[in-house]
Amino acid sequence: MAGRWVGQTAVGIAAAVRAGQASPSEVLEEHLERIAALDGRLGAFRLLRTEQVRAEARALEERGDLAGLPLAGVPVAIKDNVDLAGVPTRNGSAATSDEPAAADAELVRRLREAGALLVGKTNVPELCLWPFNESEAFGDSRNPWSLDHTPGGSSGGSAAAVASAMVPIGLATDGGGSIRMPASNCGLVGIKPGPGVVPFPPGGVSTWSGMSEFGPLATTVADLGLALDVLASTGTYRAVAPPDRPLRVGYSAKPGAAGVKVHPEVRAAMEAVARVLADAGHRVEAADPPWRNGDAASFLQRVFYGCAEDTDGLPWEALEDRTRAEARVGRLLRRARPAPTGPPERVVARYRAWFEDHDVLLSPTLATPPLRVGAYRGKGLARTLLGMTRYMPYCPPLNLVGFPAASVPATTSAEGLPLGVQLAAAPGGEALLLSVARQLETLRPWPRHAPLDPVAAPS
Repeated sequence: MAGRWVGQTAVGIAAAVRAGQASPSEVLEEHLERIAALDGRLGAFRLLRTEQVRAEARALEERGDLAGLPLAGVPVAIKDNVDLAGVPTRNGSAATSDEPAAADAELVRRLREAGALLVGKTNVPELCLWPFNESEAFGDSRNPWSLDHTPGGSSGGSAAAVASAMVPIGLATDGGGSIRMPASNCGLVGIKPGPGVVPFPPGGVSTWSGMSEFGPLATTVADLGLALDVLASTGTYRAVAPPDRPLRVGYSAKPGAAGVKVHPEVRAAMEAVARVLADAGHRVEAADPPWRNGDAASFLQRVFYGCAEDTDGLPWEALEDRTRAEARVGRLLRRARPAPTGPPERVVARYRAWFEDHDVLLSPTLATPPLRVGAYRGKGLARTLLGMTRYMPYCPPLNLVGFPAASVPATTSAEGLPLGVQLAAAPGGEALLLSVARQLETLRPWPRHAPLDPVAAPS
């Protein structure tokens, strides 16, 4: 049985706990039971903090400020590239230390202070380098909608946990689409905020020359806004309502890389969302996007530098072959020139000019439906990068320039796999993106969880 609270929203759980209608321990035990029933097949979690989080739930019940906690009693999954006190941060690699983290990272502390119950660390690919959630050290994470497919990377473990109702909210990072891609693959909403909205933990994980950001994954826009509000500690994003004025929306499936073939179902999903927004009263028009083919070189340069930085000090032979190949390239580049401190000004100027004429950019999130697990297993660096360029051309451009972007569920493919659309805005547009996502959620409601039967799970 799912239990009373499994599958409920974070907003609903927190309200019930604050009102005394549920206890944190009751909520937690139901979710731990769900995890025990499903995660043997999904591989979403690298580790669970079962006894620690039980003790924390009991302590939460004694807090005198329980009635004011925005995430009171809400189970949350933490991506395994951020420190959570008392457990190691492995970042998907056998090369990393198994020593427990001494303290919570700041954004983890904010979740804990808001009343969240931090149930465990979720799986990632090695050093969060790939858009599929597979590592030699800790295994594969699988998509709750189809166990043959990846939930996406590198936040796929968090996405699988949320999409399967093992937790209502997952903490994620996005250096080239790693919030938005798993959101698209798993039928979730996810947002990559702009720089400075959510604090990036110092040390331990590279920002990929400033391209990477932390953000949440959720099943509803209200939950997404609540989680972003806690992470940002601003009070700005919690009240999510549809836009109160017509917006200028430009849409395009034109990829920012040569040789990309957009799947027909992906294109049709984006066009359907464009029609919904037009029918809602927005000015929606096809428009060439601000990205250009040549921008990919600047993005990849920063990825290579980030890989070199993340492998500094790690035992070389403990790394996966493909990681070592990418680190070699990064180290060669680093010897030739200093790491970039920001995106090329000419590229940022192009984006700013585009958003002077548009409020929102609508595109596919990915060029194809989800990949199969193991699709790139054993492939070298060059073949992997070429394949990823064809798979994920729409997300990295927004990391390169640091503009906020979100993925919103659009439909399911003929195979029953989720397909998402990407919404992007100018700097400071996080609330606007949440607003448009809320309108789409109202006009085109999506299934909140994958239809995954826990009865078939191993005991």
